Amino acid sequence: MAKLLVSDLPLKGKKVLMRVDFNVPIKDGKIGDDNRIVAALPTIEYVSDHGGKLILLSHLGRVKSDADKKELTLKPVAEKLSELLKKPVTFVPTNEGPELEKAIDNMKDGDVLLMENTRFQDIDNDFGKRESKNDPKLGEYWASLGDEFVNDAFGTAHRSHASNVGIAEAMHRENKPVAAGFLMEKEIKFLGGATSNPSHPYVAILGGAKVSDKIGVIENLAQKADHVLIGGGMTYTFYAAKGLSTGDSLVEKDKIDVAKQILDKYGDKIVLPVDSVVATEFKNDAPHKVVDGAIPDGWMALDIGPKTVADFEGILKDAKLVVWNGPMGVFEMPNYAKGTYEIGKFLGTLTDATTIVGGGDSTAAVKELGVADKITHISTGGGASLEYLEGKTLPGIAAIDDKN
Repeated sequence: MAKLLVSDLPLKGKKVLMRVDFNVPIKDGKIGDDNRIVAALPTIEYVSDHGGKLILLSHLGRVKSDADKKELTLKPVAEKLSELLKKPVTFVPTNEGPELEKAIDNMKDGDVLLMENTRFQDIDNDFGKRESKNDPKLGEYWASLGDEFVNDAFGTAHRSHASNVGIAEAMHRENKPVAAGFLMEKEIKFLGGATSNPSHPYVAILGGAKVSDKIGVIENLAQKADHVLIGGGMTYTFYAAKGLSTGDSLVEKDKIDVAKQILDKYGDKIVLPVDSVVATEFKNDAPHKVVDGAIPDGWMALDIGPKTVADFEGILKDAKLVVWNGPMGVFEMPNYAKGTYEIGKFLGTLTDATTIVGGGDSTAAVKELGVADKITHISTGGGASLEYLEGKTLPGIAAIDDKN
């Protein structure tokens, strides 16, 4: 069922609580990548332009002690948001108490306020991790600050925290609306479409180091996709399951039986690399070469080879839907990044397909290649997108009101 959207709400004069995902890299007070802030702008601007008094909540990093607070304050985010919105953003250096409440009371229609990092609630209290353990009283307190709640933080939708599920539960008890923002709506539309009634031919590309990280995704997508292309380090656990030599490559020995079960059940859909870039050590400048099939002793596979790239592109060229999550090799080392780059570049040429990219390295690849604007949807959620692709119910989404 469709979810209630921010555009369904009466906003003028309302105090609108909005959970956003401003968990961005910050070093020495400087933001390294503002993509998550930019992604939230459409919903923020919509509420502000329609006269809502917008109260933003976000976490930043993991706050374990007072020493973390200096580096994990959201003040630099408020400054960047103000710059992007081209209007003042009030930053409140706390997320509870009279200072916050007074600042909210002083808001005018269209104003934007950002309170301090919600994870500051995980220390300095007698209740343990109030935010990340979804303390109901904290959720109730935050809910009391607003008339409506908008969740636009897909990146935390797989977590049941006080600032998303806790607020929503408290809002429901008070018969106040809980809606999705435009970014959340987009994630539900594209990732949801990849797991229910997808277009065909449907190709999933799954990379990364470990099979254990992607078992659920592989099994769920193998039921729906026409092909599942496997890359990255997890390839060689599948090699081991097939009885192929893996040399010194990464192999999860305790997952070989699982890989074998997947191949036995979905072998007609699973496509493994036919060649690999191998090296003598896990170093960028180590001697390396391309080998077909099995990995020789004394060598470790660190990227897919050119024949595999050609095979994958041959399958992808006719696709109507492509989901890509995870690099094809050790992407952070230039000598083993080519497979990832080649796949990313090719996705940018698929004009007749819906292309969905998730995961840090995959996203970085399409952005570095300059083809991000040619990708239909780049997911902002790491763990959330993986769990959604597994077919799991995400608590942050489940807590949003259905449209009817």
